[in-house]
Amino acid sequence: MTALIEARGLELSFGETPALRGADLAVDAGEMLAVMGPSGSGKSTLLHCLAGILVPDAGEVHVDGLRIDTLDEARRSALRRDRFGFVFQFGQLVPELTAEENVALPLLLGGARRASALAEARPWFARLGLDGLEHRRSGELSGGQAQRVALARGLVTRPQVLFADEPTGALDSLTGEQVMELMVAAARAEGTTVVLVTHEPRVAAFADREAVVRDGRATSLRTERLAS
Repeated sequence: MTALIEARGLELSFGETPALRGADLAVDAGEMLAVMGPSGSGKSTLLHCLAGILVPDAGEVHVDGLRIDTLDEARRSALRRDRFGFVFQFGQLVPELTAEENVALPLLLGGARRASALAEARPWFARLGLDGLEHRRSGELSGGQAQRVALARGLVTRPQVLFADEPTGALDSLTGEQVMELMVAAARAEGTTVVLVTHEPRVAAFADREAVVRDGRATSLRTERLAS
């Protein structure tokens, strides 16, 4: 199978501190990959390079045949907006916006009309168990509710790839498992490829495969695909 995402020989340093030291990684289309490793190992840096947020000092990143590390910021920004979705540890909802406005935000940034964007956003509330919370702001949501809103925002554009960086890190174990179950179900239904950074084995167990990052290098581990 041809990889949807492929990183080759990625190197990146922050000042004098190396974060990636020749990392290689491939992700197949429709796959859910868990990227694991201890704190400071480079796993989030690797994700940010795969998503075009950071540009490596050396190496290559290819997405669906397109080399993205050589693109300028405007083209990488368009790629992130049009083909990628993101979920971060603390949700990063815009506090001034309602929940449905937060979900609709990627569509609005892509040029959709407000009414159309909100219409696209609303079905996700029933889908993720958030009925009745459309008009609440982030301060009126529990941690699990806010993270489900963030998940809806990450998936509302039906992205080719969803990048999730410690999406359950701020949640208790039960709520984290509920969020992961919803993420897996939604991603499978949409055919979305998922790259998930986590340090929790229970979260990684939801993935099809694991890659372990240590000292800026990635080792891929093949596991059995979860039953659908």
